[in-house]
Amino acid sequence: MAVGALTLGLQDHALLHRRVKALAEKRPGVYRMLDATGQVVYVGKAKEIRTRLLSYFRARYPEQKAARILHSTADIQWTYAPSEFAALLRELRLIQRHHPRHNVRMNRLRRAGFIKLSDGPAPMLYVGRSVGGSDVRHYGPFAQTSQLRDALLVLNHLLGLRDCALRTAIAYAEQGDLFLPDRRAGCIRHELGTCTAPCAGFVSEAEYRRRVDVATAFIEARAIEPLDQVVRAMDRASDSQNYELAAWWRERFDALTWLLGACAQAHAAVEALSFVYHDPGTFGDDRAYIIVRGTVRESAASPRTPIEREAFRSLVSQHVGARGSPGPIPVEAIDETLLLLNWFRRRPGAMRRTVPLEQWLGEN
Repeated sequence: MAVGALTLGLQDHALLHRRVKALAEKRPGVYRMLDATGQVVYVGKAKEIRTRLLSYFRARYPEQKAARILHSTADIQWTYAPSEFAALLRELRLIQRHHPRHNVRMNRLRRAGFIKLSDGPAPMLYVGRSVGGSDVRHYGPFAQTSQLRDALLVLNHLLGLRDCALRTAIAYAEQGDLFLPDRRAGCIRHELGTCTAPCAGFVSEAEYRRRVDVATAFIEARAIEPLDQVVRAMDRASDSQNYELAAWWRERFDALTWLLGACAQAHAAVEALSFVYHDPGTFGDDRAYIIVRGTVRESAASPRTPIEREAFRSLVSQHVGARGSPGPIPVEAIDETLLLLNWFRRRPGAMRRTVPLEQWLGEN
């Protein structure tokens, strides 16, 4: 791949403009903006590098984002890519490597929602859009975060799992000698019977973690104990002709069945991103990508000759059967998975250039 670089000691934007105009080509690629110290301050991708870079010099400062980025730029570097898809992948990986400040502050993408399981002595399940931090598992992605929060609240209340601040001090029942006789939970949920109150020694660590395991098994579709619990309560209310209470339990049943279905659908969407994708290059440099569960595992020039197809078949065979259970998405794969989901959802034509891994082995 060709590379262009403008190395300047000062922020001479007139010279930057002349050099971009003279050297940059109308080809897909990725560009990096560097400050006077050589630190990458912004990474972007474009279908046409020349057109995109020249647009920065027409932007008005300070009201336009492009002008604000250029204002802190002393050096521009760019790398051409075979296609917009290749450029998009390269952009993501450069952002992950350099963490440019303008990408974080000015180009933050709206994330999908995730069910997140926190770390710590009393793990908690909650809905969020950020990735990482104290969270050890991420389930999703989900589009309907409002309904997701409501459904997860039902699950948490049913199993008595906390939803307080992550920093809340935890002290289990086996630490009872630390408490005075009038120990109190940190919120009213314990009195309402919807939290086991691990903050005040009302539950043992083993019991609390068992409940967390029940919740995660439900989200991963490995067990439906919470649904069974709701059905039993609903039946008892109906048998005693307490139809108002039965209707209340029915609402919880509906929320949990929706949650179970949404988790299965999210897993299926990620699992469906397992195929060989043939991506046409802008100038004929087509590439083939082996994608498994929403991450690019291998890529190579699109095979044309029998020898090239045999070599690529060998690569594909290494990934056939590498499917996963309905568990969490690895944190390091989330951004790439979201990128691929968005790419194929918005481009039906791209999906027509995919071939299932097993089918590729059998037909090529």
